Amino acid sequence: MNEQARHVSVPFPAGSADRLIALAARAPSVLNTQPWTFRVTRYRIELFADRSRRLRCDAAGREMLISCGAAVFGLRLAIRSIGYRPVVRLLPDLDQPGLLADVRLGAPAAVTDAERAMIGAMPRRHTHRGSFAAEPLPAGLLIGLQHDAMAERAALALIDRPAQLATLAVIAARAARSQAADERARADVRQWARTPGSVARDGVPAGAMAPPGGAPGRLAQRDLELARCLAPAAAAGPPPAMTAVLLTPGDTRADWLRAGQALHRMLVHAAASWVFADIYSQPLEVAPVRGLIRSRLALPGAPQLILQLGVARSARSTARRPAAQLIRPQLDRRGPARGGPARRAPAKSGLDKSGTCEPEFAPAPAGVG
Repeated sequence: MNEQARHVSVPFPAGSADRLIALAARAPSVLNTQPWTFRVTRYRIELFADRSRRLRCDAAGREMLISCGAAVFGLRLAIRSIGYRPVVRLLPDLDQPGLLADVRLGAPAAVTDAERAMIGAMPRRHTHRGSFAAEPLPAGLLIGLQHDAMAERAALALIDRPAQLATLAVIAARAARSQAADERARADVRQWARTPGSVARDGVPAGAMAPPGGAPGRLAQRDLELARCLAPAAAAGPPPAMTAVLLTPGDTRADWLRAGQALHRMLVHAAASWVFADIYSQPLEVAPVRGLIRSRLALPGAPQLILQLGVARSARSTARRPAAQLIRPQLDRRGPARGGPARRAPAKSGLDKSGTCEPEFAPAPAGVG
C-alpha cells in the first residue's frame, strides 16, 4: 500500500500557512509575474493559476503553468522545512481548470542536509541576467542537477558542443527579433519591466535587467528596455559555464507543471553553491519553435526552458508579494478563511480520473544533494 492510499489527514500547524506560502512564493516566474494564489484549509493548501497575470504572448498558459509548477515545488520544500513530507496531486479536479495542485501533510520526516541547503538558498536564488564570475561550476553539480530533473519526471540536456550552441543561438536570435516586432510582447514588457525607483513587489526591477548589446556566449535575451535605458551599465564578463535545455516527456499541462517543479529544484540546488541561471523562455513560446529546437538539437523530449549557468557572488533577489495578498477565501463561507477544516469531502487517494497522483518529495539518488 503506498503513502497516498494509507494517508491519514494531518492538520497544518496553527499559524504556519503564511510562512509556507511566503516560501512557496519565492519561486521563479516569467517576468516575475507571480501568477498564483492559494486557498488554505485545515488539511490542505490548494494552488490556483492567477490568469490576470498571464502574459499576452502566453495564449496557452504554458509559461504561467511552468511558473506555478515552480511554486508547487516551493510549497513542497516549505513543508519539508517544518518536518513533514508533502503529498501532492496535480490537476486534481477537471471541473476547476484553474486548480493546479492540492498539497497535504504526509508522514513526519527529519529534514536532510541537502534539503536544508536548498531551503537556505531560497532567499538568494534569482534569475541572473548580469555577468558571471570566471570560475568553473562546482564538481558534480551538473550531474546533480540532471538527477534533480529526473526526480521531477523531466530531463536536463547539456548543450556542450559548439555546433549545438551555435544552432541554438541562431534560433534564439530569430525568436527575439520576432518578439521585438510583436506588439503583445512589447505590451507585456511595458507592464512588467519596472522603472528605476519602482516599489512594486512584482515584475522585473531595473537593477535585475541585462544591459543592451548582450555579452559573450549569451543567447539573445528578452528586450526589457524598449529603448527606455532602464538597465544599469555593466562590464562584459566571461561567458556562461554551461547552457542546458529543460525537457519533459510530453507537452501537456501536467508536463508544464512538472517542468516548473524541476526548474525550481535545480535552481535552489545550484544557488546553494552560488551558481545561478539566466532563464530563457521567449524562444520557446510557440510550439513550432519548440519543435524546431527539438529537431535541430536532436533532443529526447519536449524543450520547455533554456538555462545558461554560471557562478556569481551576488544575491540580487527580486521582491515578492506578501502572503496575505496571495491567499484566497474558501468557497464555503461557513468555515474560517484559514486554518479551519475543509467542508468538502477529501479527495480520493491514488490516481483517479480527475488528476495525477504525485509522489512525496522525491530525493535525488544517494550521494547527490
